[in-house]
Amino acid sequence: MRRLFIFLVIAAAFGCGGALWWLNQGLAMSTDTVDLAVEPGTLPRDVAQSVADAGVQVNPLLLYGWFRFSGEARQIKAGSYEIERGVTPRSLLRKLVRGDEALRAVTLVEGWTFAQVRTELLKAEQLAPTTRGLEPDLIMKSLGRPGLHPEGRFFPDTYTYAKGSSDLGVLKRALRAMDKRLDAAWAQRAPDTPLTTPEQALILASIIEKETGRPSDRPMIAAVFSNRLRVGMMLQTDPTVIYGLGDKFDGNLHRSDLQTDTPWNTYTHTGLPPTPIAMPGKSALLAAVQPAPSKALYFVARGDGSSEFSADLAAHNRAVNKYQRGQ
Repeated sequence: MRRLFIFLVIAAAFGCGGALWWLNQGLAMSTDTVDLAVEPGTLPRDVAQSVADAGVQVNPLLLYGWFRFSGEARQIKAGSYEIERGVTPRSLLRKLVRGDEALRAVTLVEGWTFAQVRTELLKAEQLAPTTRGLEPDLIMKSLGRPGLHPEGRFFPDTYTYAKGSSDLGVLKRALRAMDKRLDAAWAQRAPDTPLTTPEQALILASIIEKETGRPSDRPMIAAVFSNRLRVGMMLQTDPTVIYGLGDKFDGNLHRSDLQTDTPWNTYTHTGLPPTPIAMPGKSALLAAVQPAPSKALYFVARGDGSSEFSADLAAHNRAVNKYQRGQ
């Protein structure tokens, strides 16, 4: 009876046929698009008023009447919506019920550092920069991981978000995604891996990500570093040195840089560095825990993106002469 009463109110305003016409009539708007934010718990009556306040020229009482008459008023979802010129009362309700939010996307790339992630989030369209100016440790505390170093903790992927969402929300999703990917990789680790914790797998995966010129080489690069860890040999990988230098790195790695002692310098410290050095992707995570069956201890770039692998120093020196010194 209440729905019938509401319909009669609308019909009284337009006439019976006019009510059906109004439901499919494009509503006048102040601009081509208007933004509508529906907070959780907003009542249908207040949603209708918010539509009018946003710039859609509609009687909020009639719009609320339509919401109630449709029987879907309580199915309206919270979110950030973009309402475009030509929207009708019928199509507007359909958008709100479906939760068809105005989404944007930001892509976090494999091999990026946390600093690069923050820069990208600041550039992302319509993403609220709530972490702007915050120190990394405060960001991690806000994410529920106090005391955890942020490097490598976020999974590289494309994340969609509603207009006005917080960059902290994107980071939280990326953090959970990395947790899930790392747990899945660790569950598939080889029985003879020298790694003893998922944390070590994440660190090694980040090094593999930065060392890989050709994706197919990841398992072999993982084999080299795994073999070195087994025999207590220094990893001696340049990306860790570059990471440790930070802003002091001028784009060219010098011999003196290899001797500059930082916690991440694997030419001056044995074993893995204390933290990841970048965001590893799924393939690097799997390679870290499932290295290729190989005795290789060395590799050198061939110059075409691929690497030459060697099991002993003599073979490695020959490869260096061939590919690096042109002999």
